[in-house]
Amino acid sequence: MTRQVADPQDPDSADRTAAVQRPLHLENPRRQPGFRAPAAPPAARAFHERLPLYQRTRLARLDDLAGELGVGRLWVKDESSRLGLPAFKVLGVSWAMYRALSERLGTEPGEWRTLDELRAAFAPLQPLTVTAATDGNHGRALARVARWLGVPAVIHVPRQVPPERAAAIRSEGATVVVVDGTYDDAVDAAFAAAAADDRTLLVSDTAATEDEVVPRWIVEGYSTLFAEADEQLAELGEPGPELVLVQIGVGALAGAAAIHYRRAGLAVAPRLVGVEPLSAACLLESARDGARHVVPGPHTSAMDCLNAGAPSMATLADLLAGFDAFVAVGDALVPGAIQALARAGVVSGATGVAGLVALRELRDELGLTERTSVLIVNSEGVADPSGYAAALLAAG
Repeated sequence: MTRQVADPQDPDSADRTAAVQRPLHLENPRRQPGFRAPAAPPAARAFHERLPLYQRTRLARLDDLAGELGVGRLWVKDESSRLGLPAFKVLGVSWAMYRALSERLGTEPGEWRTLDELRAAFAPLQPLTVTAATDGNHGRALARVARWLGVPAVIHVPRQVPPERAAAIRSEGATVVVVDGTYDDAVDAAFAAAAADDRTLLVSDTAATEDEVVPRWIVEGYSTLFAEADEQLAELGEPGPELVLVQIGVGALAGAAAIHYRRAGLAVAPRLVGVEPLSAACLLESARDGARHVVPGPHTSAMDCLNAGAPSMATLADLLAGFDAFVAVGDALVPGAIQALARAGVVSGATGVAGLVALRELRDELGLTERTSVLIVNSEGVADPSGYAAALLAAG
């Protein structure tokens, strides 16, 4: 499953490389039709609504792209700006930090109204450091929330992280530790740092075991964006989507989709499809195997925030039971998808266009018709400015 490059000395290698770059589609053999996930607690959404700068991100209707794809409706939940950051990740980090610090404190803060009051409520926990691994957006979100609360942050990144992403994390006041390896190696480094010091709190969106609570809290936080989408569709008099495509790195955002769209009492449950890079299709392979499958590196997709070889154990069971299919796509259509969204007024980084790439590459496999209503998530805006500019030039 690793990315391959054609060998000019081997006349057959180009064919093999082309085969690797073809998109993959797997109808999930582990799907449990009666599966119901526990819904996210209402307190998560209520917490977000108390944060400064909170507002619902927009739900954009993309009629021109819907026409190109031959579908009835194409909606994009646009997370290019969320609580002052260019990605959705702050939803999960803020809720998980609040829950984790409240647990350490032994009680939730009272009727706080400002971040200064929240910071003061958690001050007795000092000295404390938070840490995590990231390909960019999670680490920056954690650094921002840690700065809000006056807590130092140490963020571990793989060497392949674009310099501008690492610089953005440092701009939040965090210490960045560059790990000579993959994202999964950075995860190991963050876990080790937290294990070595009981004053270091790990705020990870991935889990090595099913009983880790912080990654579950992060998933609960992400569910806010799907709840908003429901409200926005209802306000427009539109029915819910029939097909939802969700990016998969370690599986946290997809986990939020599972608990939202597979909860008890939902009138119409949409078809859920997870989208991964070809070089890191760990959920697709896990569904094929029926158990956690780790895809060895290097993971080199342009959709860099999806370059994870190991699925999170916090969400794996929900994804295997609740998702209808998994697809893996290459990078060839990423620049064109970035430009297509830009023409529609949506600014998206490479990771954010994964759902659109899948729609373009796998229209027949996904069973799209002229009546299908589709929801995709633009999971990031311009988190890597030079990469965004290069993608627009490449597409042009």
